[in-house]
Amino acid sequence: MNNHTYIDLFSGCGGLALGLHNSGWKGLFAVEKSKDAFSTLNHNLIKKDSNFNWPNWLPKQNHDINNIIENYEDNLKSLRGKISLIAGGPPCQGFSMAGRRKEKDNRNKLIDSYIKFIELVQPKVLFFENVKGFTIGFKKGNKRGQAYSVYVVNKLKKLGYDVHGKIVDFSEFGVPQKRQRYILVGTKKGKAKGFFDSIVDNKATFFKSKNLELQNDITPLTDAISDLLRSNGTKESPDTKNFQAGLYTRATSSYQKLMRQGTNLTNKIANSHRFAKHKEHTVEKFQYILDNGVANKNISDKIKERYNMKKRTVVPLCLNSPTPTLTTLPDDYIHYCEPRILTVREYARIQSFPDTYQFQGSYTTGGERRRIDVPRYTQIGNAIPPLFAEQAGIVLREMV
Repeated sequence: MNNHTYIDLFSGCGGLALGLHNSGWKGLFAVEKSKDAFSTLNHNLIKKDSNFNWPNWLPKQNHDINNIIENYEDNLKSLRGKISLIAGGPPCQGFSMAGRRKEKDNRNKLIDSYIKFIELVQPKVLFFENVKGFTIGFKKGNKRGQAYSVYVVNKLKKLGYDVHGKIVDFSEFGVPQKRQRYILVGTKKGKAKGFFDSIVDNKATFFKSKNLELQNDITPLTDAISDLLRSNGTKESPDTKNFQAGLYTRATSSYQKLMRQGTNLTNKIANSHRFAKHKEHTVEKFQYILDNGVANKNISDKIKERYNMKKRTVVPLCLNSPTPTLTTLPDDYIHYCEPRILTVREYARIQSFPDTYQFQGSYTTGGERRRIDVPRYTQIGNAIPPLFAEQAGIVLREMV
C-alpha cells in the first residue's frame, strides 16, 4: 500500500471514489450495502483501471458495514498504520430536511458503525459528508436535541482526531447544482480546519487544469446539458426496448467538453440518456408549468389546483443557474426548455459524472420495490459529485 491508500465507506455508485481516484488516491476496498449501487461502482471502478487493491480476506461484493465489523475485526485492526484516509458518510435520509426527517430511522444508527470502523482502523485522515440536516438537532417537544454532527465531532475527538466541519455549497466548486452538504474533516496531525481554506485557494488552479471556464463563478445548467436536448434527435434506446434515447450534438461549453472526454460517439447516443414516456396530458401540463411557473421554484398552489396535483415538489429548472439539490425522485424537476423530466445522463451531468461512467440496474422503481432497489436515478441523487471529490482529494493528499 502506498502513502495515499483509502477505504470508501457507504460508497454508493462511486462518486467520491471516482474523484479520489482522479486526484491520485488508491482504494483498498469500498463498503456499500446496495447491490445496484455496488454494481455500478464495480463496473466502472473496481473492474477497470485497478482503482482498488482489494484484499483477499474480503469478498468483492456489496457489504453491510456492520457485518464487516462483526466478521473481520482482526483484519481491520491489522490495517492500522497502513490506511491514510477513510472517506464517506452514512446514509442521509433520516436527517434530510427534504424528506421525512426521522430521529428513529434505523439508518441513523450507522453513525455509530462509522465511528466503530474508524476506531478499528485508525486512519490518518477522515473525510465525512452528509446533508445539512445532520447539523440540526431533532425536535423534542419545544426544544431541539443535540445535532448528530456534534455527537460525531465529540466521538472523533476522543479517538484523537482534530476535527472541523462546515456546510459547503458544491456550486462554488464548478458543479452545476446548488447542493449544500456538511463536510467534516479529521486529522491526527495538523489542523483539520486548513482543509476548507486550501480547497478554496486551489479552485482557480484546478479549473485551469481542467480547461473549465465558469460564468460568474458558476456552471449554469445550460452549460451542463444543452448538448443533450431531445430536439437534437433520437434513436431506439440500446438498453431498453420501446424507448427512445437522445443523440449528442456539438459540445458548446467547456463543461460539456470535460464531461465528454473519452466517450465513443460512433452511434452518437449518450449512455443512460433514455427519455421517459410521458402521456400527452403530462406533456401539456409540463409545458404549462414551463410557461407559467417560476424557474428553480416549486410550483404554486394555483398550478397544483389547476391540475389536481398532490405531489409536494415540482420544480421547473432554470437554464442560467445551477439547479437546486437533485433528489432521488426524477419527477421533482422539469427540464428547463423541454416538457419532460431529466434523463439519467442529464442527472449524471448535473452531478458531474463523466459520460464514460455507465450506470447499472433499472432506471426507476416504484411501490414497495423502492425500499430495496436503488435504481439509476437514486444512485446519482445520493452521490457525492466527483468534480468536488477530486478537488477534496487533492487537498487531502497534502494532509497525510
